[in-house]
Amino acid sequence: MALAFASSFSIATGKRSTCKRNPWSPVLKLSTQKKFSCSATVTIDDRTQVSEYELEIQKNNLLSIFKDTQRGLVTTADQRSIIEEALVNLEGCSRGEAIDLAKLDGTWRLQYTSAPDVIVLLEAAARLPFFQVGQIFQKFECQDQSDGGIIRNVVRWSIPSLLEDQEGATLVVSAKFNVVSIRNIYLQFEEITVQNINISEELQALISPALLPRTFLSLQILQFIRSFKAQVPVTNPNPGRHSVGGLYYLSYLDCNMLLGRAVGGGGIFVFTKAQPLHL
Repeated sequence: MALAFASSFSIATGKRSTCKRNPWSPVLKLSTQKKFSCSATVTIDDRTQVSEYELEIQKNNLLSIFKDTQRGLVTTADQRSIIEEALVNLEGCSRGEAIDLAKLDGTWRLQYTSAPDVIVLLEAAARLPFFQVGQIFQKFECQDQSDGGIIRNVVRWSIPSLLEDQEGATLVVSAKFNVVSIRNIYLQFEEITVQNINISEELQALISPALLPRTFLSLQILQFIRSFKAQVPVTNPNPGRHSVGGLYYLSYLDCNMLLGRAVGGGGIFVFTKAQPLHL
């Protein structure tokens, strides 16, 4: 189920990882400015080694391509082909490794997706003048856990003139997850929440004009809006099943990039590490 970088990074040099790549799949040759400091340990085949430096170049090249796609909303067939090939090469650098929940824990900002349920939101924001989609995150809460945790899909959205731009309100879809194999987690969705309503200055002025004394009623209205929180449980319409769920394949993970694939054709998700998100 929208994401500037939270911190600066540096490229590690002078040391080789055990990551190896297919020599027939060229590294994308695009200029980059952002740099990373963390690498993956990988074994693919015994033909060609990829240094940590080359691995970081591949990741930065991917991010350069994503900038032109508007998080996946606008992509050509050639771009999709290049992205998929680059993702497969990168995923090879985590093959056989178990999910590191300590590394997974935290907030991740969406850079690119092909998931239909996210693309439809981005399309609606592009077409409708009264709807905006801001940043999109996945927040994992699994520190000190060994077999699972909580995942929260977070979408910042807004209605221009009524709410603040891009971050007027927050939609949160929460789920429990369990590790079911070295790279697969199973999600059990529990709740959808709308919270953190931030009304625009224009609407605040309409409710409580600055030139007039603020009445008790107007203050109560403003307080109610700011503290409003709507929660709707996620239920499965099929009898005998407790909740809606699905498999999520975490195909690549290091300290600053996360790749996931929703099993069953649900799409690709590419995230970068972001500052902690407090909900």
